[in-house]
Amino acid sequence: MSARGAADARVVRAGFIPLLDAAVLIAAAALGLDRREGIRLELTRDVSWSNIRDRLAFRQFDVAHMLGPMAVAGELGLGSNPHPVIAPFALAEGGNAITLSVELVARMREAMGDAPYPDTAAAHATALAREVARRRAANEPPPVFGVTYPFSSHNYEFRLWMAQAGIDPDRDVTLTVVPPPMTADALRARLIDGFCVNAPWNVLAVEEGIGRIVAVKLDVWPGSPEKVLGLRPDWWRENRDTAERLLAVLDAGARWCAAPENRRELAAILAEPAHVGGQAGLFEPILNGDLLVDPDGTRRAIPTYLDFRPDGANLPRRSQALWIYAQMVRWGQTPFDADAAERAAEAFRPDVYRAALPGRADALPDARIERAPPGGGPDFDPERIEAYLSAAPMGGGGSPAGD
Repeated sequence: MSARGAADARVVRAGFIPLLDAAVLIAAAALGLDRREGIRLELTRDVSWSNIRDRLAFRQFDVAHMLGPMAVAGELGLGSNPHPVIAPFALAEGGNAITLSVELVARMREAMGDAPYPDTAAAHATALAREVARRRAANEPPPVFGVTYPFSSHNYEFRLWMAQAGIDPDRDVTLTVVPPPMTADALRARLIDGFCVNAPWNVLAVEEGIGRIVAVKLDVWPGSPEKVLGLRPDWWRENRDTAERLLAVLDAGARWCAAPENRRELAAILAEPAHVGGQAGLFEPILNGDLLVDPDGTRRAIPTYLDFRPDGANLPRRSQALWIYAQMVRWGQTPFDADAAERAAEAFRPDVYRAALPGRADALPDARIERAPPGGGPDFDPERIEAYLSAAPMGGGGSPAGD
């Protein structure tokens, strides 16, 4: 682009949380992919999802790195300061992990006694159920767990993992909101006994010897959406050409981030203080799916642990938005209503994605059966939400303490 073209580039203000799954936005700006399309991404690092929500609503941001369920909650008017949001691009799949304190895991092992205790997500959930029962019988306080936002995949995945072992997340444990960059600090200070968050904060807790990863997103619900590009519908209408250029930038950024040969450079970009901050040597194994899960050195190979692939991972599907809505209903955040379900589906916009990126996802449907992992409960058919809810245990309050 010429100097004049660079000066005339349309600025797009984008907020993000320091997480590895903000990589597509961060890399697109760092590599100059935005300037090729005549725009300039102006990135602002923030600390909490409630800040992201508010700054987007108050027009301090044009677009944002956002939790998928935040867009659905905004469309339904749920939570504090709700504002309509659409998600025309999925930034990443995966990356979440349930991390418990090493002290709690030790108690869980004791609670299992001589019973078999394989290193699986289901076995860890069973062990937690026994420890929860022991605490209840001894009249001890229940474990306190952190999630990053009430309307988040972290909240729903933590709940699903516990429910599979018969733990009632609204009765047997205490859930509270902790911003992602503060989760390891809260665990270190013993303010919480565990958390569900995206990389790198989960692995950092293990590296420090204070946490143990007991389950990852793929163990709980592989197809559930993670982070999306959130934007206000009015900004889309008023800046459609700019928005479509931005989706082209993100598409190029996703392809670059997904290429194995770029992971070392990507790790270095993410490690810069203005981005995620940290050690590139820690980030690169995570990007490669080589996950440290225990301070004793145990590792787990998960090639798709954090997935930026443009071939399917970036298409926001209506079925994913409806899966989120079903979790909101299941855990008592909103009652079921067919009209509300349709509004929830409108939060994810595959039509906008397809208009901006013709031919990119022609072979992919806007909705599909969302498959549960083995032993993870019923599959989710977006055409039969009530049947799914009937087959899954219902919840109670649904919203952890905090904003």
